Amino acid sequence: MKPAPFRLERPRTIADACSLLMQDGAKAMAGGQSLGPMLNLRLAAPDLVVDLGGIAELRRAWSEPGCEVYGALVTHADVEDGRVPDVGENILRRVAGGIAYRAVRNRGTMGGSLFHADPAADWVNALSALSAEVEIAGPEGRRRLALADFLTGALSTALGCGEILVAIRVPHVQAGARFGYVKHCRKVGEFAHAVGAVLADPAAGTCRAVMGAIDAPPLVFADAAPLFGGAITEGFAARFDAAAAAAALAAAGVEDPVRRHMHAEVLRRAALQASALLPEKAAA
Repeated sequence: MKPAPFRLERPRTIADACSLLMQDGAKAMAGGQSLGPMLNLRLAAPDLVVDLGGIAELRRAWSEPGCEVYGALVTHADVEDGRVPDVGENILRRVAGGIAYRAVRNRGTMGGSLFHADPAADWVNALSALSAEVEIAGPEGRRRLALADFLTGALSTALGCGEILVAIRVPHVQAGARFGYVKHCRKVGEFAHAVGAVLADPAAGTCRAVMGAIDAPPLVFADAAPLFGGAITEGFAARFDAAAAAAALAAAGVEDPVRRHMHAEVLRRAALQASALLPEKAAA
């Protein structure tokens, strides 16, 4: 199929992009890896597509105290290839390298992934586990939101009329902390059916965990200790309480017990990875 007719504009500044997006029927496009197929299938039929690819500011990445900042148009391949700094040793780079295929990673962007807000998307889940924050620009100026507040539902965000996501701030991962990230896919390149992410620091006794791909924003455990016997110490992953994880999924609306088991198992493997008991590249 071919897309319905639309007008294409390629602004050079954030202000011009926001102005264009104030028009009725306007839709922003970053790398086009999500919107492109939706246009071709006529799942989306905007009157105006605003291509953000000409805004150089959105391709920058820089460091700030305590975090790394990634422009919305930083690609998955930029992260995978180390052209932008990581927040820890092989953390974002590992996530980026597992996204779809290389052709998609060459064009797909961090900001575009978050804007599309697919519950199974890697950046939606990994950055939720890493306590990321987004910066938004619009007609009224700029504002920041925690990623949890930005993701308002499946394929839904807090962006208002004329607003675009311009940057993602990701806190540095402390030297003693470890990150586990595991997803279950039937085949390479397919969106995940279950995602588990764990950021744990046994020395500090802290752990943050995420279960994703649940047809809603990620299920985030800001304090995941109750999933591991109430304490995050060395060997915490061996105390994973699958029943507690399943109960949290049920409360979040995941009714199928088979799906709950799959999500809990993927989170268990992410915890094993974070406790260095499972290789980093392991996937369900």
